Amino acid sequence: MFIYFYKLIFIVIFGLIGYTYPPFQGTSKELGAMLGAAFALSLLLLVFKIKKSELKHLWSASLGLLGGVAIGWIMFQLFNLIAMSFSAYVFFKALFLFGIPVTGFFIGISKPNMFSPLNIKEFFRGSSAFTQSYLLDTSAIIDGRMVSIALSGFVEGELIITQFVLAELQFIADSSDPNKKLRGKRGLDVIEQLQQNKEISVTILNKNVPGIKEVDQKLVLLAKEHNFKVITNDINLSKIAKLQDVKVLNVNELAFALKPIVYPGEKLQIKITKEGKEKKQGLAYLEDGTMVVVDDAKTDIGHELEIEVTSVLQSTSGKIIFGRKTS
Repeated sequence: MFIYFYKLIFIVIFGLIGYTYPPFQGTSKELGAMLGAAFALSLLLLVFKIKKSELKHLWSASLGLLGGVAIGWIMFQLFNLIAMSFSAYVFFKALFLFGIPVTGFFIGISKPNMFSPLNIKEFFRGSSAFTQSYLLDTSAIIDGRMVSIALSGFVEGELIITQFVLAELQFIADSSDPNKKLRGKRGLDVIEQLQQNKEISVTILNKNVPGIKEVDQKLVLLAKEHNFKVITNDINLSKIAKLQDVKVLNVNELAFALKPIVYPGEKLQIKITKEGKEKKQGLAYLEDGTMVVVDDAKTDIGHELEIEVTSVLQSTSGKIIFGRKTS
């Protein structure tokens, strides 16, 4: 409520300045007052256009004010070189040394995220190699492949792990369920590996999303607020993020896309590991985990052999290769 009162005073002050010191020679006091008030109102309308949230950080307003002072001073020095009447000089001095700094102050308190430490860090990195920031969710960390993906160069940028994701991992690691406990500890080990590798940029972000309990929803809102991308293995999280125009990288989808393409008639060298479902079938697996079903290979379990691909079955769960022995 007080902010509207201060904005009204801001308009009145500029109206009085324009009335006392008309900006242009021959301008009446009434027109000067209208011009002053109109300029102040235009600045407030600019603030309204970019306003999305209430005051969050006091220092953001301070940075906005300091930035406004710097810009206003520079612009005033440029205008100071132009010959003008005394009243115009006073008007533009008030405009640049008071109006623009106050506008910066209003911008700071209306959009504090603009001056958040993370965004300032991103701004000064400029053309650095790390131009993208990625939020890691719990599933992507536990998966364990993020270290290899980051080192391979497929993801170039800063990997961000939030405190609430860390808390969820710790909760899983402290679980009485042995399987959950193992998954939680693996996730914490992956974070340690990421931090220890100098080729990977990792940031632990100590920022919460008030009023939201679900970790997935917190990640989506945080990503949308800061224009981050989300890395996950969770299909539901991917769908929620895409519905809110947040870019998502799914580790499973990346792995699936990188699987080699095999065509009927190609020769493969494989090792039969176990019996298939159908009579006389043997099963093998490629390095990427793709299952290979070979006819008449039940007796070849434990042996390597060459096969010819007869067909490839593509499904939502993966790919299955069918083949027969070449000899």
